[in-house]
Amino acid sequence: MDFIRVRAAADGAETISYWTGDVYSWQDDDGPRHLFGFEGLNVARAVEADGGRQLLTREAALYLDPESRQVLDSWDNPFTGRRVEVRHVFNDPVNQRLGAYPVPETRLGGQVVYNVDVRLAYPSPLKVAEYPDNSASDTYRALELFQFFVSAADLESGAADVPCVFSWCRVSPWLPWMAMGQRGGGLVYHCRGAKVAEVPERLRERVGERFMHAPAEWSGPNMTSWTAFADEH
Repeated sequence: MDFIRVRAAADGAETISYWTGDVYSWQDDDGPRHLFGFEGLNVARAVEADGGRQLLTREAALYLDPESRQVLDSWDNPFTGRRVEVRHVFNDPVNQRLGAYPVPETRLGGQVVYNVDVRLAYPSPLKVAEYPDNSASDTYRALELFQFFVSAADLESGAADVPCVFSWCRVSPWLPWMAMGQRGGGLVYHCRGAKVAEVPERLRERVGERFMHAPAEWSGPNMTSWTAFADEH
């Protein structure tokens, strides 16, 4: 499966994907507003299992001031006037199974583009009755749109690990720590990144050595900002 070599490595080696971008608010009667910068990493290892592949990953990301690009530890919410603690992303694990379905690909001249469109709708771990300040709905709905760009020559080389750059767009509810209650609207993330050998030192220092390595074996359930918030409260 060529996509394994693009997203991770066919020989089971660890690969690091780094991204940077921005987060915007979206409401019917306001904005859009530029709320945060955003940068993070995902460390992945692909292993064979049950006739397919398991992608074993963990990821971490930091919310930044949109102007200075400095890491935020607190945030003055312009919608509510409240100052809140920023909860950065520390998702461990973020595992998935690959191989059951082909990943769509498009040939564009000397490039091949793989797109992974993820539509999510499932019971929220933060029920409104229990978390009225932190949950917009009893159903979590989001859209994650990935595109992976790779040289056709690199893909045809047969290398176990193929260089790629990628884009990521996410449409999601307000984050739990923003304390937006059931206010209408939500967030749009717009990021770009690449497989890298190293990540910025600031990011490495903030996330710690654990998040610089992929999990050794499958575990679950996956961690999200919503489940992490529920676990802490």
